[in-house]
Amino acid sequence: MRRIEYRAYSVKDLIKKMKDTSELMIDLAYYSMLYHSKDIAKEVLHLEEIMDCYTYHVRISATLGARNVSEAEEMAGVLQVANSAEIISNAAGDIAKLVLKDMKIPKSIISSLKETKETVTRVDINEKSPLAGKTLEELRLETETGMKVIALRRNNKWIFNVDKNTRLLPNDIIISEGPDDGVPILYELATCVPYTTDEIIEEYVNDGLDDMTELITEMKNLFELAVSLAYGALLFNSKDLAYEVRKIESKMDEMHYELELLTLKNAKNTDNYDGLRCLLGFSNSAEIISDAANEMVDILFREIDTHPALILALKEADEIITAVMVENGSELDGRILDDLNLETDIGMDVIAIRRDKLWIFYPSNYLNFVIKEGDIIIAKGTREGEKELKKMSINKKGGD
Repeated sequence: MRRIEYRAYSVKDLIKKMKDTSELMIDLAYYSMLYHSKDIAKEVLHLEEIMDCYTYHVRISATLGARNVSEAEEMAGVLQVANSAEIISNAAGDIAKLVLKDMKIPKSIISSLKETKETVTRVDINEKSPLAGKTLEELRLETETGMKVIALRRNNKWIFNVDKNTRLLPNDIIISEGPDDGVPILYELATCVPYTTDEIIEEYVNDGLDDMTELITEMKNLFELAVSLAYGALLFNSKDLAYEVRKIESKMDEMHYELELLTLKNAKNTDNYDGLRCLLGFSNSAEIISDAANEMVDILFREIDTHPALILALKEADEIITAVMVENGSELDGRILDDLNLETDIGMDVIAIRRDKLWIFYPSNYLNFVIKEGDIIIAKGTREGEKELKKMSINKKGGD
């Protein structure tokens, strides 16, 4: 293990980097497992080493930055968030290690995981593509299609530090994630050919393994929701959101125990023991991630003031979290959420809506969910998408 040399970093920049990197690692680790990509798995472990460096620097910066007891308490909260981000990155690293140990989950499990809310896709950039030669900032892909580029391969080399200045070149292979509706749009823009779906040939899965598939799918959705809600709770100083993170953590514990029981019951029905071990490893990491999200919001229950650097870091992160209130007569008022296609059209994913005192999470999962005046929408996505969402929530006529 190499020695880490200290450099002067601001706490804000370090927390921003830790948030962005740990969330990227979750995406990449999931992708590496879904497509059994050892190249991506190795990069996840490389990012884990980078996270170790960030953790080292944030501890020193936090120590140097506290001048009195009050500031020390705030810095303790910053350190707790940083530690949680590191735990999340370690859990992502554990998923990647499953791939490097050549553990492959059953094909039917993979197809079920592809039915989760976010879809990961791989496309090649054609020389005639309108994407070729332009930066991601110029293309506004996430806002226009809902698809976020999380990595690209160029001349057999993977590039993971993708940002708005990254320029796409002909023959690049890009890995992106987003809603199902965004996949054909991105595919046709990149390849210049019509999008078609491949027929999936399912392998036989017994009923017990089917139940395990449902658990894995729900656990993935839940730990992603827990992390998003945790950062939202810190940003908005919301104990309500923090309580929901606690509920998810408790539910995740129950689901983890249920999955272990199902594995023991169904081990005799399959020869794919490595597949079962892979599922259990993923489940364990999912539980750890939800635990880390719960640890983040703990500072809210201890009445510790959120450090300004932490708020700024969350506001400046690559994927931001925002809250808007729906006004009477606005573009959102009375509309069915699915019909708006917010994630595809403006790059904003609605993760929660507060209606009166009730929280509704991932409302797009509810059939024909209607947005109403007074709803508070919590969404994550791009800064451009945030501007568009705010415009849609305001009554431009000034009220009736």
